[in-house]
Amino acid sequence: MLSKNQQKLIRALGQKKQRKIQGKFLVQGEKNVLELLDSSMEIEQLFVTESFFKANKSNLKSHKISETDEESLSKVSTLSSNNAAIAVVKIPEQKNVDKSGLIIALDGVSDPGNLGTIIRLADWYGVHTIICSEDCADVYNPKTISATMGSFTRINVIVADLAEYLSKSNTPIYGAFLNGESVHKTELKSDAILLMGSESHGIRESVQPYVTNKITIPCFGQAESLNVAMATGIILDNFKRA
Repeated sequence: MLSKNQQKLIRALGQKKQRKIQGKFLVQGEKNVLELLDSSMEIEQLFVTESFFKANKSNLKSHKISETDEESLSKVSTLSSNNAAIAVVKIPEQKNVDKSGLIIALDGVSDPGNLGTIIRLADWYGVHTIICSEDCADVYNPKTISATMGSFTRINVIVADLAEYLSKSNTPIYGAFLNGESVHKTELKSDAILLMGSESHGIRESVQPYVTNKITIPCFGQAESLNVAMATGIILDNFKRA
């Protein structure tokens, strides 16, 4: 059983305000927790089922662990299933940006599921850094973390004043627009920034002046738009083909 204080802590960390105050976030589910155990992130507490503990005993020796049952974890988890483990993790300090290679910049992507999927895509395509505008979804939102499927441990996500960051760039900035040049025909540089806007607003006027190359994914059907995470994946694939 989880104590009342433990239940209170886990529930509190589902809220952005409390994550900021306490400097902690939640990692939930077997896959994400196993990825976490292989990372350098600081785990403050682990709540695990007996079966999870037995299967991963050798990786758990150095951590503060509370064993409980899956029903108890499900009651406090934000997940509807897969509640074999929940970790309370210290929010790491932001790292410096490695400006070499391709960087993803996100302008107002507010859906945590989309942000999490983009983090996972970055990991798949070997992109190490994502710059988020200050009004993007919280990278430590439980929905974001869950959608990354463990990739949050390997991607450096920086929250910054996006206009200020882009204004200091000396590499090409490729911005995704409906009226841009086909990404299939654009010469894509390996050291560059890929700027993606939200589905509702696109790339906003405040950062448009910094875009050096407007690109688009050509449409062959009748759909009005693409999900921003899907669009990011398609464009990343073109960068890696270049």
